[in-house]
Amino acid sequence: MEGMEINYHVPVMLAESLEGLALQADGVYVDVTFGGGGHSREILKQLGTDGRLYGFDQDADAEHNIPEDPRFVFVRSNFRYLYNFMRYHDEVGQVDSILADLGVSSHHFDDKDRGFSFRFDGQLDMRMNTRAGQTAADVLSSYTEEKLADIFYFYGELKTARKIAAAIVHARETKSIGMIEEFLEIIRPFGGKDKEKKFLTQVFQALRIEVNNEMVALKDMLQQALMVLKPGGRLVVITYHSLEDRLVKNFLKTGNFEGKTEQDFFGNVQTPFRLVNHKVIVPSDKEIQENPRSRSAKLRIAEKR
Repeated sequence: MEGMEINYHVPVMLAESLEGLALQADGVYVDVTFGGGGHSREILKQLGTDGRLYGFDQDADAEHNIPEDPRFVFVRSNFRYLYNFMRYHDEVGQVDSILADLGVSSHHFDDKDRGFSFRFDGQLDMRMNTRAGQTAADVLSSYTEEKLADIFYFYGELKTARKIAAAIVHARETKSIGMIEEFLEIIRPFGGKDKEKKFLTQVFQALRIEVNNEMVALKDMLQQALMVLKPGGRLVVITYHSLEDRLVKNFLKTGNFEGKTEQDFFGNVQTPFRLVNHKVIVPSDKEIQENPRSRSAKLRIAEKR
C-alpha cells in the first residue's frame, strides 16, 4: 500500500489554496476532502505544535494515506457531517479555515474496479464509500425512465437525456446492466464519434453525482462550514464542473444557492462572506501541462464576516 500515497492524487493549485487558507502556526484547520493527503501534508508543514488539522474522507482507500502526526485527526465520514464531528471535537466556531478540493482523485479514475472511468471494463460501482449505499448498477436497474432522464439532464447537462433513459429502460428488460462495457453499448450511439469522450464524461459524471448524492452533500457542507468557522475564518473551495461551481459561487457571494442578493434598509447587500478573490483563480498553463486533469479547476476563497 506504500505506493498508493505517491500515485493517489496530484494536489491541484496547491500553492494558491494554501495561500488562500492564510495559515497560522497555532490555528485549527479542516481538509474536508483528504483523499491522498497532498494538501493536508503541506498544511501540517506550516503548523506549529499547537496547531490542529482535521481530515475528512469516507473512502477506505484514503486511510492508507493518513500521516502519523499528533496534530492530525482523521474523520472517516462524508463531509456533509462536518458540523456534527466538529461539535464532537468541541471546535464549532473555532475553525480558522476549511479547504474543499471537490475533484475525484486520479486514483479513483485509474482503478478499474471502482467503475468511475469508461476507459476500463469493470463493475458499475462509482461509490465513494464502498461500505454502503447503492451502486451505479443499482441506479440503472431500478430508477424510472423519468428519473434517469432527470439525472442525465440536470447532472450531465445532456440534451439527449430522454433518449438515453429510454434506451436504458428498454435494454434492461432483456439483460442486466452491471458492467461498464454493457452500459457503453447502450449509450454510445447517442454520443457521436467526434465528441464521444466529452459525451461519455458527462454521462459518467451524472451517474457518479447521483450515486454519491454529491450536490446535496455539497450544500450541506457549505452551510455547515459557515457554522463552524470563526469570524474572519476562510473557506477555500476548488471545483471542477459548472454545477458545483455555480453552487459555490452563489453561496460565497450571497449566502444562498440561488444567488439571490438580500439588502438591508439602507440598500447594503447582506451576505455572510467577504470574497477574497473577486475573480476566479485557475491553474497556470504550466500546471495544466504537468497535470491535465487540473484544466477545469476553479478556486474560490471567501472570509466569514
